[in-house]
Amino acid sequence: MLRQNRNILIIALIAIVNALGYGIIIPVLYSYSLKYGLSDFQNGLLFSTFSICQFISTPIIGRMSDKYGRRPLLIISILGTSLSFFMMAFAPNALFLFLARALDGITAGNIPVASAVISDTTTQEQRTRGFGIIGASFGFGFIFGPTISALTVSHSASLPFIIAGTISLIAVILTFIFLPETNKYLGEVKHSSLFNFKKLFHAVFDENVGSTLLITLFSAISFSLMIFAYQPFSIKILHLSTNHISLLFTLFGIVGLTAQLFLVHRFVAILGLKKLFSSALFGLSLMFLAFFFTRSLSTFIIASIFLGLSNSSVQTLTPTILSREADAKSQGSIMGLNASYMSIGQILGPIIGGFAATVAIPYPFLAASVFSLICFFLSFHVLKQGVKKESAF
Repeated sequence: MLRQNRNILIIALIAIVNALGYGIIIPVLYSYSLKYGLSDFQNGLLFSTFSICQFISTPIIGRMSDKYGRRPLLIISILGTSLSFFMMAFAPNALFLFLARALDGITAGNIPVASAVISDTTTQEQRTRGFGIIGASFGFGFIFGPTISALTVSHSASLPFIIAGTISLIAVILTFIFLPETNKYLGEVKHSSLFNFKKLFHAVFDENVGSTLLITLFSAISFSLMIFAYQPFSIKILHLSTNHISLLFTLFGIVGLTAQLFLVHRFVAILGLKKLFSSALFGLSLMFLAFFFTRSLSTFIIASIFLGLSNSSVQTLTPTILSREADAKSQGSIMGLNASYMSIGQILGPIIGGFAATVAIPYPFLAASVFSLICFFLSFHVLKQGVKKESAF
């Protein structure tokens, strides 16, 4: 498939860049920001700045890609990511850290636009594997991103950000040179505002895509709850060191990479798209519940492996299902809306987790299990049979 469709190679590179940047930043951003005198509360604001700006910008970028093309929007969004990393590396004060995270969020539409490129250039039968390649590229980035941080941060606190910015800049150049325009319906979008809160709200009631968008929202909440609780739980309950936690995240990345490259499309062939999607969501709920009850490292590791398998399936199949539920002219808009709901979940998850953790550290895992169980029941309503109407987006 990669040999037949060069565009997917470029999209895979974009996904790797995103994941590398995220993987590089997560281990060092907290300690890096302390050098600028930020309190823990201000650090929380710094982390949420990206998601808030991403929530606002992604539908705009997705819709603009429908109107003006995928290629120019991808170039702009990756360039914004690159500039944000360099701003953080050379920030003279804390204000520039916030400006950098805001810039990265505002231009963070490259993944929904990249997903639209997959939809543009593949058949329905190929899309599961195409989106799986994107997911696998994320897995690759999440494996090597923290490694880059670990190897470079001791030389200079700003060096990981410089490396992330350079990688992103290379992706800009390669996209400019090698990626052709894939949108065959340039300009064929309904005349309406680029961002519409009312439309964002009503999208979840759309008979074609509403249930899938809700699944994206609740899945993002549950996964953000897990990310929020994973490190304090590992340290305070399981008494693991930072190195052990890094190894667990690396294991999670390896499982995700393997699943999305070799397993998900085979499971789809065996179980069918909808049945695998439901099974993966139920598996997520069970694994979060296992995290809540376990006090054993071995059980925690086994649950992490199965969590990685289930999450890989959900992350691959969600855009696949959305691409089938939406009409060809609205792929960018739908992927943008999907990314906005993901951003809302990433904003709400840590807030809910903070309240849950005041009861007990494992309680965010219980909340994550509940949200995933809701997604499981919602999955029965995706890919409804019948004639698909033209999307209103």
